Amino acid sequence: MFLGIDIGTSSAKAVLTDVDGGVAAVASRPCSVSRPHPLWSEQEPEDWVAAAVAAVDELAARLPDAVGAVGGIGFSGQMHGAVLLGQDGRVLRPAILWNDGRSHRQCAALEAALPGFRSLSGNIAMPGFTAPKLLWVAEEEPEVFAAVAKVLLPKAYVRWRLTGAMVEEMSDASGTLWLDVARRDWSDELLAVTRLTRAHMPDLAEGSAPVARLSPDFARRWGMKAPPVVAGGAGDCAASAVGLGAITPGDAFLSLGTSGVVWTTTNRFLPNPALAVHAFCHALPGVWHQMGVMLSAAASLAWAATALGAGAGAGEAELLAPLGDAVDGPSPVAFLPYLSGERTPHNDATVRGLFAGLAADTGRDALVQAVLEGVAFAARDNLAALGQRPESIDLAGGGSRSRLWARICADALGLTVHRIEDGEVGAALGAAHLGRMAATGADPATVCRKPRRLESFSPDPVRADAYTRAWERWRRLYPLAKEFAS
Repeated sequence: MFLGIDIGTSSAKAVLTDVDGGVAAVASRPCSVSRPHPLWSEQEPEDWVAAAVAAVDELAARLPDAVGAVGGIGFSGQMHGAVLLGQDGRVLRPAILWNDGRSHRQCAALEAALPGFRSLSGNIAMPGFTAPKLLWVAEEEPEVFAAVAKVLLPKAYVRWRLTGAMVEEMSDASGTLWLDVARRDWSDELLAVTRLTRAHMPDLAEGSAPVARLSPDFARRWGMKAPPVVAGGAGDCAASAVGLGAITPGDAFLSLGTSGVVWTTTNRFLPNPALAVHAFCHALPGVWHQMGVMLSAAASLAWAATALGAGAGAGEAELLAPLGDAVDGPSPVAFLPYLSGERTPHNDATVRGLFAGLAADTGRDALVQAVLEGVAFAARDNLAALGQRPESIDLAGGGSRSRLWARICADALGLTVHRIEDGEVGAALGAAHLGRMAATGADPATVCRKPRRLESFSPDPVRADAYTRAWERWRRLYPLAKEFAS
């Protein structure tokens, strides 16, 4: 048996897989986000540890024999978060998250300080990335910065707490802006721009490599026969790709999680920073990928549930139920899902969302449909920025539960969209696969099989044409949203 632990923004999830890679059980615990000031987004690292341990506790209580037989563990997690540790390993301040926008001014300073910054990092400096966060801390909280001994990403922090090993792998390290992505190594030049050195960084490893063993205390707690091998793991998107079998150049998927991702696997480093495309290492050796990223995908629907009085969680299902499984065409209302700013293609931390086209007779259903369509249009923006047009695309993340959203994505993207088995546990499943490879040395092609497709939606020609015209109008709203937010 193998275990995958995913440290997400809204929850920590644990997935138990069998020897064939099938999902045997899933458990999760919620995590909360703090927003003490405009643009800020923070979490307490100890909350991740508590949530992850509680999720595995549940699995161990439900399936003691299966958890006792775990031989390999992989970790995945939200990318870019900055966990700052002092010499004694104490957390110096709350972690600054991927969707935090406070360091937008420091991004320009980073690029100005090092000619060729984008050539080295392969990516444009964005507030969500880790490096500008550290420059912000250096300028705004100098006493904290002076005490920093190590900087860890979220999953690396949880793994350190459970194993004692400070290690990071290539996919997550790519999102720091401190990695020479082409060479798959820390860059001394990029580190120096934020007044750091390699001494502040954890060791580097590939995601499928064995890097540690679970501590004996936790192994005993969970009734494991021996402390399992722990893998390098992956950032959440790369872990999802492993879980979806997207390990061959040309493989693509769309993730509708809290944030949204359009992913394509590549056989080499293909940067395109001008359009805020993320060019990162994959979690497997010798493979890279491109990503377009939306900061508010399923988060937009969760916001709508609260704003429209339905409440989060079950309220989202309440919003979707009246719309059924299909709509006739685009909503008369347009929605820009820039609730926390946007990455691809705008790289704009300060822009905010908007509704347009409201009328006296506009009802809740039209607003909800517009939210779904706004995220789909943002995904189309991402595809255009990537310059890739796959023949079809798998749908992952919590939003993949909705047949309506899948159908809207098919029409809005003009692509066949596949709903897949276990699409909601992709990152944790991928982490478990990496744990399996680390423990057994199994070939990725054997482990990372594509999931069973539950349902496929092909674009309807008439609706797809209408959605193309709606997308072209929708794109013209960005300058208005920018002006209104300024």
